[in-house]
Amino acid sequence: MSTAIFAPRPVLVDRLGATSVLTNAAYVVGGVALIAGAAQIQIPMWPVPMTGQTFAILLVGASFGMVRALITTVLYLALAVAGLPILAAQTTDSGATFHTTGLAVFGLATFGYLVGFILAAVALGWLAERQWDRKVLKAILGFIIAEIIIYAVGLPWLGLFLSRVGDPNPVADTFTFGLMPFIVGDLVKALAAGALLPLAWKLVSFKKN
Repeated sequence: MSTAIFAPRPVLVDRLGATSVLTNAAYVVGGVALIAGAAQIQIPMWPVPMTGQTFAILLVGASFGMVRALITTVLYLALAVAGLPILAAQTTDSGATFHTTGLAVFGLATFGYLVGFILAAVALGWLAERQWDRKVLKAILGFIIAEIIIYAVGLPWLGLFLSRVGDPNPVADTFTFGLMPFIVGDLVKALAAGALLPLAWKLVSFKKN
C-alpha cells in the first residue's frame, strides 16, 4: 500500500523505514511519546514553564513531513484533552505538581503555545519536504521560523490569560513571562536541531551507499 500521502516528497523517516501504514503509525506514536517525554523535562516557571518540548517539536516536524507532523501533534493535544497526563506539569504555590487534562487544557496559559506547536510542526514538515532540513543554514532558518510561529500564537493567548487573571500590566508581562526567558534557549535549540538534521541525512545517505 502506498503511503505517499504522508510525505509526497521524501523526508528523513521515509529513509528510516516509514514505508507502510503500520510503520507510519509507529513513528506517530513514537513522536507523541517524544513530545510527551520532553514536556516533563522542565524548569518550573509561572505561567509558562521552560521545557524540552520545543526541541521535540522541531525534530518531529522536520523529520516527519507535513502530514505525519500534523497527525502527531494533534494526537498529542487530543490525548491530553482525553485525560492522559502528558502535558508539562503545573506547580502549585506549595510546590506540588500536577498535570492538567480534560477541558481544563483549553484554559491553560500555555494553550496558545500548544496550538503553535501544531502549526510550527506542519510548517517544518512542509519545508522538510522541500529539503530545507538537509543543509545547516536552511535548517536553522526553518527552525527559527517555526519558533516564531509558536510565539505568534502563544503570546496573544498568554496575554488574554493574564488579563483574565487580573494582571495589571498584561501586555508587558506577556513578553516578560512568555518570551524573554526563552529567547537564548530557543536559539540554542534551533542551532542544535539545525546541525542534527543535516548530520542525520548524511548518516542515512552513507548507510545507503
